[in-house]
Amino acid sequence: MNQQRIIITQYNPMYAEQTVDMWRDSKEHAIGQKEIHSFENHVYFLNHILPEQFQIDLALIDEKVVGMIAYNEREISQLYIHIDYQRIGIGQKLLDKVKAQSSGRLTLYTFEVNENAQRFYEKHGFKIIGRGHENEENLPDIQYEWIYKKTVNN
Repeated sequence: MNQQRIIITQYNPMYAEQTVDMWRDSKEHAIGQKEIHSFENHVYFLNHILPEQFQIDLALIDEKVVGMIAYNEREISQLYIHIDYQRIGIGQKLLDKVKAQSSGRLTLYTFEVNENAQRFYEKHGFKIIGRGHENEENLPDIQYEWIYKKTVNN
């Protein structure tokens, strides 16, 4: 996969249905559980609720949504990569952008059953700071934190 073809861009509602399709597939694949919200409600959430507190960026390859991240300077709310495009650096590209725009500290939650996400976050410097928070899916989850550490080389 040619890295040059991955475009990171601010979310545009013209990508709503593609984004929700990808998000639902990726989440279902990760946690082995069907999405509890209807497709229409999910689109509404993406277009009207999520943007109130979070910036949303998409990863596109040839106008196809292959990833999405919703974040602010302190927290990552959502990060999903298309199941056919995982492990080629898209998540890292999205994460690097968010880290660069962060306050120097980010928190996020991931499901305990999603071991791929745990490995990904730990590989990128996140540490576990909590467990067992409430979520709609009623699945145990893990809270992670990343803190910017200035290295000698920077």
